[in-house]
Amino acid sequence: MGQFSASPNAINELNKSNNENNNYVMPMTAMATLFFLWGFITVLNDLLIPHLKSLFDLNYTQVMLIQFCFFGAYFLISVPAGAYVRKFGYKMGVISGLITAALGCTLFYPAALALQYSLFLFALFVLASGLTILQVSANPYVAALGPQKHASSRLNLAQGLNSLGTTLAPPVGAYLFFSSTLDNSTTADSSVSSAYFMLALTLVMIAIIFSQLKLPTLTPSNDTTSRECKKNIWRAKHLTWGVGAIFFYVGAEVSIGSFLVNYFGETELGSLDEKRAAELLTYYWGGAMVGRFIGSFVTRIVSPHKAIIFNVTMTIILLIITMQTSGFIAIWSVLAIGLFNSIMFPTIFTLGIESMGELTSRASGLLCLAIVGGAIIPIIQGVVADLWEIQYSFVIPAACYLFILYYAIRFPMLKQAWIKAE
Repeated sequence: MGQFSASPNAINELNKSNNENNNYVMPMTAMATLFFLWGFITVLNDLLIPHLKSLFDLNYTQVMLIQFCFFGAYFLISVPAGAYVRKFGYKMGVISGLITAALGCTLFYPAALALQYSLFLFALFVLASGLTILQVSANPYVAALGPQKHASSRLNLAQGLNSLGTTLAPPVGAYLFFSSTLDNSTTADSSVSSAYFMLALTLVMIAIIFSQLKLPTLTPSNDTTSRECKKNIWRAKHLTWGVGAIFFYVGAEVSIGSFLVNYFGETELGSLDEKRAAELLTYYWGGAMVGRFIGSFVTRIVSPHKAIIFNVTMTIILLIITMQTSGFIAIWSVLAIGLFNSIMFPTIFTLGIESMGELTSRASGLLCLAIVGGAIIPIIQGVVADLWEIQYSFVIPAACYLFILYYAIRFPMLKQAWIKAE
């Protein structure tokens, strides 16, 4: 989810070498596959949640530890990963991230043999740690693979393939995890470990490809920031409030996706079986993919904070509808949220770093740490679902969107105060 940028000096240094080696088809193909895979892997969590809930007879609070372990890795590993990449370079960061993620996928096999929920959580944490290293490394690496003037185009392509992965994961995961042929827990659990083992092999293959690619060494610059600048960053209220908005947005998005399969199985919504409910997730994540294309055009003619105000308002309305209705209306109102979620993360992120100047890289780091919202908010919604009921637990993401709405409305004033202070 996070977005990072390579320093101009690093990109220019690499571009000087382009005359020696202009063939970036293979590395771009490998990177495109990588973006697709981590989108695919992340959304598999939404299907793993109902699967393990049923397998281990967990309540909603317990099963949301899946997202806690997964997104908690972003918070714990981001800073060490950044230090590692600064020391060894983006290419080694990508390779190390791939190997770590592959190890996490492989750990699903002993977890399945032992049938221990804690081992599944540990495997997810290792897997997410690898993806975090990739997040720190891959975006700037793609930006540097070719002329700087086309860097944005390459990143948009890569992010588009990430969305394609999130869209295709639900039907594939539904087939693997909830096939009607899997009639006992041992076989069902084996299907999960087999799926992740195949992902591990794919990740290792990509790592091998990267290790053999003849690319110029690209090392991020170690930007220095004065003590005064470090202090001043906290005066940028459009940034600090933006960190909160990212926290609540990622938390709300992850929380909604995590509950949908179980939600669609409720009597009020038609008692859909897990396989059919999982397939419907395609519309949630597919809507996000379509919304990104629409949003890329709309935000050229509409102020980004106004676009957020509209999208957040629509999302809150849809959550109210799904909590107050049943059947077809309740199902499709919550699925439509994906369409309006689409532009929120990149737009909030952009607003947060706006006018930050030499503090931009440090501001980016703070915003990326806020991804830990994906670990915290699902747990809170899980507690509410256990104490109340799952349909009304969607009041938690609704409250998250209210914070984002408040931020978007106040953004112009917050930004202007920062500009005047500087």
